Amino acid sequence: MTDQATSAQQRQEGQTETKPTFLERVGSVAASFGRRAPKRRWVRFLLGTVLTLLVFGFLVATVVSQWSEIEQAGISFEVFWLIPALAIMGVYFVLAGAAWGLILSKMDSPISQGKAQRTFAQPLLIRYIPGTVLFVLARILLTERAGVPRRVATAAIVYEQAISVAAALSIAAWFLIAHPDLADYWTRWLPLAIVPLFLVLLSPPVFGPVSKSLLGMLGREPLPQIMGMRSVIEVFAVFLALWALMGFGAYLAVRSVLAVGFEDAIIVVSSQAIGYLAAIASAVFPAGLGVKDAAFAWSVKVALPSESFAVGAALAIAVRAIQTVAELGYIGLVSLITKPLKESKEEPAPKAPPAEPDRVSPG
Repeated sequence: MTDQATSAQQRQEGQTETKPTFLERVGSVAASFGRRAPKRRWVRFLLGTVLTLLVFGFLVATVVSQWSEIEQAGISFEVFWLIPALAIMGVYFVLAGAAWGLILSKMDSPISQGKAQRTFAQPLLIRYIPGTVLFVLARILLTERAGVPRRVATAAIVYEQAISVAAALSIAAWFLIAHPDLADYWTRWLPLAIVPLFLVLLSPPVFGPVSKSLLGMLGREPLPQIMGMRSVIEVFAVFLALWALMGFGAYLAVRSVLAVGFEDAIIVVSSQAIGYLAAIASAVFPAGLGVKDAAFAWSVKVALPSESFAVGAALAIAVRAIQTVAELGYIGLVSLITKPLKESKEEPAPKAPPAEPDRVSPG
């Protein structure tokens, strides 16, 4: 072959090389973001200081605002009911962290319980800074530091949030259907269809190809493992129990302020789930502050003798304040008793056995 023919062939091969698409470039940037700290020490110090001040500032603002609302509403707490409410909510956060670790293990990316609690707890502080994306990003980055690939951590968050919404809808469904304010609306029956839809979307025949296609468009490798249907149902049952536990904690919080009969506990449990669903909806469709409190107040008023929305709003403030104290206590405890991920000397968690029939390849 002559030199001219060889050079012509090389030019032709160069022309046929495909350039990365826009989505592939986005995937590459997302995959590398946050892996390398700034080289200059003063830049690292400045960024860390700014983030710390942001978290601390918004946290203090939240506490001051909630305390002011409590004083304005004239709310006082009975310690007899307050202490178990705090304890149960604290247990909820611990079990929610364990559920996060369970999801990762179901995806063949197991980490120790200490790492699961830390990667779940510390990003909760970021939620006090407006912007849901920051919270999700913090969870992904911390989980990657624990040894889990980003695409797996991201998919695990999708599983977690979707299953949590489905479980909350299951808890709230009967109450929404029976609520007197919704008697004339056919939409009150929608939860009965939405919950099965969520579970179908998370089933391997749907979630596997969709996740593989989306990751492929971003130029990323497919997930090494996805959850089988049995695992999805198991995690769904766990979240049902978690919502029931947090709802009972909310009932004790309400009981610490107002004498609400135990027969109405199920209403308070449902109200907590409805408030969460309203908060999720407001994050997707912005509707202003106080959406979660308003939804809780609208729901819980059915359990009040006066059916007063104003009293329900005061109870929502009380529950939110107690939940904030329990959450901050949980974050502080986890931060104290678990090792920082960057300094952890623990051996990597062993790989889960590949022979379990319920774990399936994304195809």
